[in-house]
Amino acid sequence: MNYCPVCGSSEISLKIPDGDNRERYVCSNCGTIHYSNPNVVVGTIPSYEDKILLCKRGIEPRYGLWTLPAGFLENGESLSDGAKRETKEETQADVEMGMIYSIFNIPQINQIYVIHLAKLKDLTYGPTSESLEVKLFKKDEIPYEELAFPFVSKTINYFFDDYKTKEFSLRVKDIIRK
Repeated sequence: MNYCPVCGSSEISLKIPDGDNRERYVCSNCGTIHYSNPNVVVGTIPSYEDKILLCKRGIEPRYGLWTLPAGFLENGESLSDGAKRETKEETQADVEMGMIYSIFNIPQINQIYVIHLAKLKDLTYGPTSESLEVKLFKKDEIPYEELAFPFVSKTINYFFDDYKTKEFSLRVKDIIRK
């Protein structure tokens, strides 16, 4: 951080504020403590019968690879509303939202992923400005070598394992890259 977004001063230093236990950016001019907290990524695993909807990324990072529809939660949104919005933005699909299905803590990139189960309301879907292609896949059709992120394959595997028994439960996992 080079400038304080509150007063515009360049007198920013990294220090532990009184009563805190972590280094924070602090403005020496106005005294504002600038906290940096993890980003929340929300999305869905949209399903139709025994298939799931994936989209091929039309944006970086991981351009051209397949993923679940997901993106950053916006201020003023609930987790469910953000996941539904991201699904629409990336696939044009309308979904009926289900339970939170997987949560992934990824501390090395300061992100938390929250993925909901979702059912396609109909078979209307397609690419958008954020996706090159959108397609329904059966389990044996998933392009595992072309998946964009580790959370995608983990969530897909959880889903198809649970689909066999029709018993879906929340999964929470840390993804730590070394």
